[in-house]
This record gives sequence, C-alpha cells and structure tokens, in this order.
Amino acid sequence: MDKKEATILKWVLFINATMFFIELFVGWFAQSTALMADSLDMFADAAVYGIALYAVGRSVDRKLQVAHLSGWIQVILALGALSEVLRRFLLGSEPMSILMMCFGLVALIANTICLILISKNKNGGAHMKASWIFSVNDIIANLGVILAGILVMLTSSPYPDLVIGLAICVVVLNGARRILRLES
Repeated sequence: MDKKEATILKWVLFINATMFFIELFVGWFAQSTALMADSLDMFADAAVYGIALYAVGRSVDRKLQVAHLSGWIQVILALGALSEVLRRFLLGSEPMSILMMCFGLVALIANTICLILISKNKNGGAHMKASWIFSVNDIIANLGVILAGILVMLTSSPYPDLVIGLAICVVVLNGARRILRLES
C-alpha cells in the first residue's frame, strides 16, 4: 500500500509542478488572474503532494500533521493569489481569453488525471484525503478559468477574470478549511 501511495504521489507531484510553471508563465503573459491563481494552486498542490509523500509509511498522527501543514500552505498561497487579484483590480489588466481557455483546458486534463490517480487511494489516510480534496478543488478552478476566458471573450472586459480569480481563491481557502478540520 505504501509503495502504491508513493508512486501515485510522485506522479501527481510531477504533473502539478510542471503545470505550475506552465500556468505561471502563461498567466503572467496573458494577464489573467484566474490563470495566476490556478498556477499558485498548482504550486500549493505540488508542495502538498511532496509533503504527503513524506507521510507515506508514517504513523496516523504524522499523516494528520502533514495534512494540516498542507492546509496551511493552501491558506498562504490562496492569500498570495488574492493579493494578485487585488493588484490587477487596482492597476488594471487585459486578459487574453484564448490563452486562458486553452491552458485552463490543459490544466483540467492534467488535474483530471491526478484525481483519477488519487481516487484509488483517497481513504489511505489524512494525507491522501487532503490530496483528494486538493485535486477536486483544482478541477473546479480549471473550469473557472475556462469560464473566465469565455466571459472575457464575450464581454471584452477583465472583470470576469478578476471575479473568477477571486472565486478560485475562495475555493482554495474552503479546501484548506476542510483539510484543517480533518481528524485521524
């Protein structure tokens, strides 16, 4: 069981770390707070999967501690993404809807693969439950990025991107809250 968990966590760590760098660059280039928020969520997930990998084979209490640590990491990164939404609201932006939709779709595919991998072991301990919650939130965030891209294209306004970037922050904070409430 531990070897299977470790293999799953290594794969989802690799996928999320790769997507973090891709979405961070594209989000910055496309001036999209939704993509930037999602990239920071990918970074948080990669960190969480790395921490969860540490917990494999450890005690139930250690797995719970690791899950709680990952929840706090999510809180910190959600607040960072929230500051980016605020910055772009105050300074303005012109998000590129096509890039938002394309890379939102790429991220959706990546996160669906992660969710499928993790679903097989989501009851393997608090660290795996936390990983599953993050993956579900990622899919919600990816759908939000795609929706933001569509709305930006239809309205020629940056506000859908800002609103959905804010909504992604709320989803991530809610996921962090759920994880911080996990018990062994």
